Amino acid sequence: MDDAPFLDGKLLIAMPGMGDPRFDRAVIFLCAHSAEGAMGLIVNKPAADLRVKDLLAQLSIEMSAPPSDARVHFGGPVEHGRGFVLHSAEYGVEDSTLRVSPAFAMTATVDILQDMAKGMGPRKALLALGYSGWGPGQLESEIQANGWLTAAAAPAIVFDAPDAGKWEAALKSLNIDPLLLSAGGGRA
Repeated sequence: MDDAPFLDGKLLIAMPGMGDPRFDRAVIFLCAHSAEGAMGLIVNKPAADLRVKDLLAQLSIEMSAPPSDARVHFGGPVEHGRGFVLHSAEYGVEDSTLRVSPAFAMTATVDILQDMAKGMGPRKALLALGYSGWGPGQLESEIQANGWLTAAAAPAIVFDAPDAGKWEAALKSLNIDPLLLSAGGGRA
């Protein structure tokens, strides 16, 4: 792991046969990756019947600018009561925003929700409840075991593609036809 590059700001694309139904056809944006582990948000699995405007209302955040009809996403199985906003990098809250790459940032404080409700938030945003996490070396082992592919993260895939098409779009960014993927790893 010492010489391996860290994958901050990359996409993880679940391979067929992942084994864990929570990650079936998942696309995960990696917010942080180091020798201590990794943390990311699933960007293509909307939560059933939960919209951003509903969550703002539940949190008693007054909306002066009606938010879009965007859905809240299932970010992963860890701390699913905690919210995270993956967003475009032009927006930030001092001491609260993690700058992941030149195009992406992540904020996990209520400030961003209040700004979004006023129409002063980021240009592009995806709200997720929960996150996906890995301990030291765990993600690297899963990648070696053919569980994940990695790809560059494009805002067009993360923010603009329909959720149902993000897995295919991420694979196509690697010039991989999803129909040609196999659940099993090969041996040479």
